[in-house]
Amino acid sequence: MNWSQFAARLSGETGIMELMDDMGRVLASGDTNMVMLGGGSPAEIPAMTAIWRTRFEEILREERGVQRLVTQYDTPQGQPSFHIALAELLAERFGWRVTEKNIGVTNGSQTAFFLLLNMLTGEYPGGTPGKVLFPLLPEYLGYADQALQAGSFVACRPVIEATGDHSFKYHIDFAAVEAALQDPSIRAVVVSRPTNPSGNVLTDAEVQRLDTLTQEREIPLIVDNAYGMPFPHIIFEDLIEGSARPRWNENIVLGMSLSKIGLPGVRTGIVVAREEIITALSRANAVLSLANTMTGQVLVEPLIRSGALINHAHEIIQPFYRQRMEFARATMAREMNATVPWAIHRPQGSLFLWLHIRDLPITSRELYQRLKAAQVLVVPGEYFFFGDSEITSWSHARECLRLNYGQEPEAVERGLRIIARELARL
Repeated sequence: MNWSQFAARLSGETGIMELMDDMGRVLASGDTNMVMLGGGSPAEIPAMTAIWRTRFEEILREERGVQRLVTQYDTPQGQPSFHIALAELLAERFGWRVTEKNIGVTNGSQTAFFLLLNMLTGEYPGGTPGKVLFPLLPEYLGYADQALQAGSFVACRPVIEATGDHSFKYHIDFAAVEAALQDPSIRAVVVSRPTNPSGNVLTDAEVQRLDTLTQEREIPLIVDNAYGMPFPHIIFEDLIEGSARPRWNENIVLGMSLSKIGLPGVRTGIVVAREEIITALSRANAVLSLANTMTGQVLVEPLIRSGALINHAHEIIQPFYRQRMEFARATMAREMNATVPWAIHRPQGSLFLWLHIRDLPITSRELYQRLKAAQVLVVPGEYFFFGDSEITSWSHARECLRLNYGQEPEAVERGLRIIARELARL
């Protein structure tokens, strides 16, 4: 085939494709020997699964429940009643001045970010091509290949603080960020909070500083809140030096999702932004997707209206992942050979351990292949460093692995033992 540049950009080899393909093939094959520490799949939490089963039963009993769920198109913006419920919750809980006009829905947050990033990058009428700044790498690998025009992303290295013999933490280098923002082609700043892959959580002070910097330049601050508050609330507040309360104003574009509350299959992304952004996003969504899937919105709307979803996030989801995180961290400390120079990023949120092996003699991609042969799937750290050559050539980027600790403890323990064994051999 003779493909267009669009096809070449999207159909080439990418980290997100390798990640999802590996995970999907293992699940489809029924291979029970492979330890799935790769991928970003949330755990199946029995208490949450029971809630979704109950909701499906309630929908089936409703007079037009099935029709609403599957037999009619949604609008490109999403369900109006869902928008109203969520806007009322956010206004009541956080005091935000939001209405249903500030809420948009897409078929998964990946779609939302594809649209947002490409609406802000690339060619501008009569101007230079737009770029997006990532102020703190490593960042979610799903962003890396989303811009249709090459060279659209600019990124800053973090400041690395040692927080213990085997722990460290990334901080934003604000001097580097302010220098990068001198480029007039920067059209937005993007962060995730908590951060996938490292579990880093920006404090309120850091988010406020980014908000101030972006407002001064009249560009939006886009915050990916897929793991944050008010749901799924996978944030461990006592591991954060400061508070991590959600922040929104008309300069902030806040991305949310239903995946990490236990509904990854319903593909429901949520965007909270000023009205003109939601309007533009919805029009683009109509071109790309025609309409949204209804399942997630219908399932959770009553739980949002009653406040039950926030309670479930705080009382069920967050404690579940906290327990899994503590188990994984303790297992790694027990299994690692004393000769291996390892450290993990302080796990302040999300559902990953971010492992750094100083002076790793092979690249993280080569280590990934070795571990895959040893029946453990992980994600190599190189995929999470993107932007320019200064970032991608950094040795630190080739010395990290992302490990999903949300799986069953026995599997996590076996996987971490194999990883420790392979590192000791190296």
